[in-house]
Amino acid sequence: MATATEWIQGARLRTLPAALAPVLIGTGAALREGATLGVSVPRGLLAAGVAVALQVGVNYANDYSDGVRGTDDVRAGPMRLTATGKAAPGTVKRAAFASFAVAAALGLGLVAVSGTWWLLAVGALAVLAAWYYTGGARPYGYLGLGEVFVFVFFGLVATLGTTWTQSYTLPPTAWLGASGVGLLSCAILMANNLRDIPTDTLSGKRTLAVRLGERRARRAYVALVWTALALGGLCAFWAPTAVLFMAVLIPAALRLSTRALSTAQGRDLIPLLSGTGLLVLVYGIFLTIALIPPATF
Repeated sequence: MATATEWIQGARLRTLPAALAPVLIGTGAALREGATLGVSVPRGLLAAGVAVALQVGVNYANDYSDGVRGTDDVRAGPMRLTATGKAAPGTVKRAAFASFAVAAALGLGLVAVSGTWWLLAVGALAVLAAWYYTGGARPYGYLGLGEVFVFVFFGLVATLGTTWTQSYTLPPTAWLGASGVGLLSCAILMANNLRDIPTDTLSGKRTLAVRLGERRARRAYVALVWTALALGGLCAFWAPTAVLFMAVLIPAALRLSTRALSTAQGRDLIPLLSGTGLLVLVYGIFLTIALIPPATF
């Protein structure tokens, strides 16, 4: 039976910044626009709760689906509950669906207080996409489409959904921030899959990194990071300090790019994954601060 610490490890807390950063940016964009509803802490917390619960659900779902397929039998990454036998597959599956249920409940609360009932359909699509990423007969994550899911749901949907429930508008800053944080979330996935290219290739998991090959996957990671910084900098047309905050992130982006382009393999790439997760969080915080109008402080 898995311990509480092992369940926390299975939740993969290093990926949670990818869930929180879009909510921060979406709230900042709403404040910049002048929130029709008045930006509220409860709505922000509900949006954050939805994003975090969905991310945890995805992580447990991947743990279960990859584990029962044997994809994780040999891996260099963090501990997996199913593959190691720490928890029964059915238990991990129930944990995934429990997380999705929490996300659904919080999402229902968010649409109720904001009156945006059509977002229920978007939420349902997010849960289905989360499960079928590695679940089902033909998981699209095994076809190299994982980055599409991440960009759409942990970039566009999470950020724009947060802004819409606060301001009923989707300003350019929200779109730029959503695209930027979505690309950085894709960089997290690329870093993870770059590390797993040898084992994924053997197990038939054709991630985008596998399809690109190691050299091009490393270059793709670098392109994702720097394009995200460029998009954040473009917010300076509406929020002048954005370009300064993005400039502060350049040294970190350089360090991560250097590691990505190095010959590091396997476990030596784990710092790339954790470093990218930290970059996503700091990117979200910095861009949010830049977007908040000075009069708000």
